[in-house]
Amino acid sequence: MAIFSGAIWNIGYRTALTGVADQGRVYLQSASDRLVGQLERFRQLADLIAHHPEAIAVTSGEIPPEDILPLFTRSADSTGALEVGLLDADGRLVLASADSASGQDWSDRDHFERAMTGAMGFEHFVDEADRRIFSFMAPVRVEGKPAGAVMVQVDMETIEESDWRSAPQVVLFTDEAARVFVTNRSEVLFEGFSTEPTEGVFAPTRVRAAGTNTVWTLPDARYLPSRALYMDLPRPVVGMTGHTLISTAPAERLASLQALVAAAVCITFGAFLYLARERRRVLARDNLLLEQRVTARTAQLTAVNVNLRHEIAERQEAEEALRKAQADLIQAGKLTALGQMSAGISHELNQPLMAIRSFADNGSLFLERQNPTQAAENFSRISALSHRMGRIIKNLRAFARQESEPVTNVNINSVLDAVMELSEPRLNTENVVVKRIGPSQDVWVRGGEVRLQQVFMNLVSNAADAMLQSDEKQLDINVMRDGSAVHVSISDTGPGLDDADKIFDPFYTTKEVGQSEGMGLGLSISYGLVQSFGGAINGRNRPEGGAVFTVELAASEGAA
Repeated sequence: MAIFSGAIWNIGYRTALTGVADQGRVYLQSASDRLVGQLERFRQLADLIAHHPEAIAVTSGEIPPEDILPLFTRSADSTGALEVGLLDADGRLVLASADSASGQDWSDRDHFERAMTGAMGFEHFVDEADRRIFSFMAPVRVEGKPAGAVMVQVDMETIEESDWRSAPQVVLFTDEAARVFVTNRSEVLFEGFSTEPTEGVFAPTRVRAAGTNTVWTLPDARYLPSRALYMDLPRPVVGMTGHTLISTAPAERLASLQALVAAAVCITFGAFLYLARERRRVLARDNLLLEQRVTARTAQLTAVNVNLRHEIAERQEAEEALRKAQADLIQAGKLTALGQMSAGISHELNQPLMAIRSFADNGSLFLERQNPTQAAENFSRISALSHRMGRIIKNLRAFARQESEPVTNVNINSVLDAVMELSEPRLNTENVVVKRIGPSQDVWVRGGEVRLQQVFMNLVSNAADAMLQSDEKQLDINVMRDGSAVHVSISDTGPGLDDADKIFDPFYTTKEVGQSEGMGLGLSISYGLVQSFGGAINGRNRPEGGAVFTVELAASEGAA
């Protein structure tokens, strides 16, 4: 167990250390980029002022130096620069935004000599006040030749305070002399730096490799980790090398936790093996007793099984009889509805028949009078009327047949069209205004076409019955798709519902005696049909008066 746990610790430690190393590389790259970016602002400031007309005019002697002092002061205040100054061709300070004495000699500095070659020069150093200064010098050209330089200095303390002081990672930048010049740990500032154990400088006491990573053991310090992952990144653009030290404590904790889990798993597995052996011995003893009981119980279950088969057969026969009774009840409801509509449908068919006879007689007369145009027009009208009669008869036959098809995809607009065509004679006779709202394109739902026609025929007939005594008779049909469901609402302007909780109970009706031949089964049948499609139906009263019934069905994407 110890060897296994130790191997798990080592693997976990190396894996976690790889993640820490990735974070460290990202952080070091980010810190280096921030340092270069901060210094880049002051380099651009030096270059910008060097090309300013006033700087060129002062260098060429056209205006006195005092005239450019406001420009230097504003630039230093707006950028946070420590000092902005102007040097002549001999390297002497002509004017500066700070209190530096004029006439200071910078001619022996490398970055001034570089500026006098026409390039941007930079240098870092520690001044008399122990401030770490990073200085840029940009050449001021007069007639195309360097005739002076603009000097911009920045205090590195300002950059450290704005970027790194609160970071948990140790980050430091060393110069060419291997001296710590920029860091977020002040205790190592200005110290020499070495990557090997060395006396008198900031260096590790021990260096070891962990895979592809390097781990340092550091001397005791208040703000430094005892063990840290070391990485470096040269940044020649500012003449420094970036270094970072990231504590390995999180990786060690994670590896220790994984090793503890591995040890716990080993202990648990051993305990389970012991318990399993004991359990097997007990089970062998109990198994003999169980077999004896099973033998006795089997005889009893065999007898019970025979009785259950008889009961199942009787239940299946009862369910089949119930299904047949329900089907007969649904068919009776449809035939009852057809009987109520028969007078209106007969009138609807009689009118086209009389019109066909009249158009046929007129067509014959037009042919005798050599007027084929008028005759053809009459025959076209006869064809249209015949098509309308055929459509009505087709809807009647479809509505009257007993559907046994399974649930499929149905166009709800086609269902409503058929229902309205069958109900049109009655609604026109009773002066009911029908208003349909919804998409003109096909809307597909899951259900049975004939059974859905019966549901909506019941709802339309009930709405017409409810509005018999109403002054305003308006029937609103609204089709709306909401995500995976389709809602069809049918509302009327009748007196509303007396008890919305009982409307779907069998044999419950509020119609007056002699008003209708209904027995209170229409809504109960509709409720069962909608539920068989996986949908829902509910009824309620509208605030403005009347009742509204909403049928919710599962939406589908098109014809099956």
